[in-house]
Amino acid sequence: MDFGIELKMIPGTILDREQMGNVTGEEFLDKIFYISKGIMLAQIRDIAGLDGSTLQNWLKRGWVVNPKNKMYNRDQLARILIINMMRDTMQLCDISFLLTYVNGDAETVEDDIIPESRLYGYICRMVELLVGHVEVTRETLAGLIDECTADYEEKFPGARERLHAALEIIMMSHYAAMIKKRADVLVSALKEGQIDPCKKG
Repeated sequence: MDFGIELKMIPGTILDREQMGNVTGEEFLDKIFYISKGIMLAQIRDIAGLDGSTLQNWLKRGWVVNPKNKMYNRDQLARILIINMMRDTMQLCDISFLLTYVNGDAETVEDDIIPESRLYGYICRMVELLVGHVEVTRETLAGLIDECTADYEEKFPGARERLHAALEIIMMSHYAAMIKKRADVLVSALKEGQIDPCKKG
């Protein structure tokens, strides 16, 4: 079913794709961290549209690693954007569980099966491909995951399976969030008398 979803924003952000040169994923992160290896809380607010208290809550609960010298690196930003993508359709404790399932303890990289910046890159690529499909099925999604993660090399046996399971859930959550956002837009248009509810489209 075509829900009329358009990719106007970079996933997890409030930034217009076109104004950012139509880059997403790791290319977007490269652009953000081109000059500096770290960004401040104020910049994250501008990128993700999060208020400081929300992010502080995530830090307090261990969902995001505390910044060093008040500077966030690309993997920390990627994790924040991934959480932000799903929080409209999943409970934060479930999002945290999912990211722990992929990469273990947020405080260490030794147990990670993939850098979170690369995970974000896979997600953004899949979002682009998924929106182009008229009918989205579990088989469609599995095929997209296989296609987008073809270059992934396991750090240990079973890592690919874990990555695929997590990506399936992340994409379902984000797709649901995009549908919800589209529904919200249509309801607002109805309230403002901009569309006729008796007409299709």
